[in-house]
Amino acid sequence: MYKHILVPVDGSTASMAALDKAAGVARAYAVPVTAIFVIDPYPFTGVGADFAYGQDQYLNAARAEAGAAIEAANTRLQQAGVQVGSRVVESHAVWRGILEAAETVGADLIVMGSHGRRGLERLVLGSVAQSVLSHTKIDTLVVRAS
Repeated sequence: MYKHILVPVDGSTASMAALDKAAGVARAYAVPVTAIFVIDPYPFTGVGADFAYGQDQYLNAARAEAGAAIEAANTRLQQAGVQVGSRVVESHAVWRGILEAAETVGADLIVMGSHGRRGLERLVLGSVAQSVLSHTKIDTLVVRAS
């Protein structure tokens, strides 16, 4: 039924739960999984000139975080016996990066974690999962972290 699964990761327990679910589906259909980490290269737009990191420091830290999350995802998927690919992408909106990566790798299923935020926290922080669901035509399985 599915031919390629995409799993966005960020190192959180929610993304690790999504990896585990994706590994199960991948084994059932004998399909590969691509893990991605999306970096927003300009997260400070509109904030002003004074922020904790300069642009270069932010990108270096984001790339290090991405590398660690991708390495953990690759290890977890390989241990599950799944054919794995991975990439780090840059996009001005994480949900857009996810959808662009899905198209690039030919994914027909996105499996992603959700932190399950509600109320004001969701309003302030937003929901990447909700944005993906609102904009994609690809089957998407959202796994809630316990």
